[in-house]
Amino acid sequence: MPVTLSDRSSPRAIIIGGSVGGLFTATALQAIGWQVDIFERSPHELDSRGGGIVLQGDVLRAFQFAGVKTQGQLGVRSGDRIFLDRSGEVVQRTWMPQTQTSWSMLYAAMKRHLPASAYHHGEQFVRFEQDGERIRAHFANGRVETGDLLIGADGARSAVRQQILPGLSPRYAGYVAWRGLLEEGALTGEAADMLRGNFAFQQGPDHLLLAYLVPGEDEATAPGRRRWNWVWYVKVPQGDALSRLLTDRHGVRHAFSLPPGAVKDADVAWLHQRSHEQLAPQFQQLVAATPGPFLQAILDLQTPRMVLGRAVVLGDAAFVPRPHTAGGTAKAAANAVALATALRDSTDTDAALAAWQAAQLSEGIAMTDWGVRMGNQIMRIAASDTASTAPFQE
Repeated sequence: MPVTLSDRSSPRAIIIGGSVGGLFTATALQAIGWQVDIFERSPHELDSRGGGIVLQGDVLRAFQFAGVKTQGQLGVRSGDRIFLDRSGEVVQRTWMPQTQTSWSMLYAAMKRHLPASAYHHGEQFVRFEQDGERIRAHFANGRVETGDLLIGADGARSAVRQQILPGLSPRYAGYVAWRGLLEEGALTGEAADMLRGNFAFQQGPDHLLLAYLVPGEDEATAPGRRRWNWVWYVKVPQGDALSRLLTDRHGVRHAFSLPPGAVKDADVAWLHQRSHEQLAPQFQQLVAATPGPFLQAILDLQTPRMVLGRAVVLGDAAFVPRPHTAGGTAKAAANAVALATALRDSTDTDAALAAWQAAQLSEGIAMTDWGVRMGNQIMRIAASDTASTAPFQE
């Protein structure tokens, strides 16, 4: 007989990972009547290292599905896409309106929507074990939680994925993203006048910078209270150079990224020098004015499965698309809504998870393949170079 959840008034999901992927999942499952508990490894509130996000329809649909309310507008509108050359002249202009939001705005809105008791900080997941239709999650402090579904929304380093697919790791794409957030009023003069209201780019021979406005730290979208978000993709060879870059000012080697304030002074000085050598004056001013730039290694990850019994992985725990797709957050939202819909509409849990997995695998592969092609073209990386890139070394 198929295993069902129909005889339980309130099935329970144990969600590993408290970033936006975990929150999309929690809010979607809560909307169909599930009890949800999120277990986040960090003992502190997560910071806004994610910076700016292009707002996609899947995110809006996830908020609508779960009934998540916002305190105002969900983002900042831009009109033209402009490309600057090295001298700062606009060499291309295209009307392409869209909305940019921020990681912190999405995070805050969804966390407010959940009961405070559903979010557990400082809980490091270790392993799971299954017993028929029930699954148990074990944590480093000895805590054990039992539920109907265990969901790994714990990002590219997913501990849940490592148990489902031991040895599967992200691969380094050959370049990093330097990122920064700057209060709107800190950029003045001609630079601010040219960039404000636009989605601005500069494409170099082996680098790309883009910049746009996002909501302020307090979720404000009114002019003057927003923030500039910029991203600069720069090649860094894997090995000693990347390892040194990912070592913070206290000598700690980070896995994939450094948060604001952690980058060494020497690396910030290098960033400013390279900016002076390669970027348009408007972007030089933007980078130089930014306190605490941060960075992330660009990764590729595709998983051949997303379900093992009652264990599920989604979002970046399953597929890591390159940021050029503007689809990482949207993909996590779509995964979560599709999962909740499948479970709501079927009395056969195994069949629901199988159907969900088939659709999400297909979409994840298509998105990540597209991101690899686009990123390699932007950064002028040969496909053979990417194919030979080793799994990311921590």
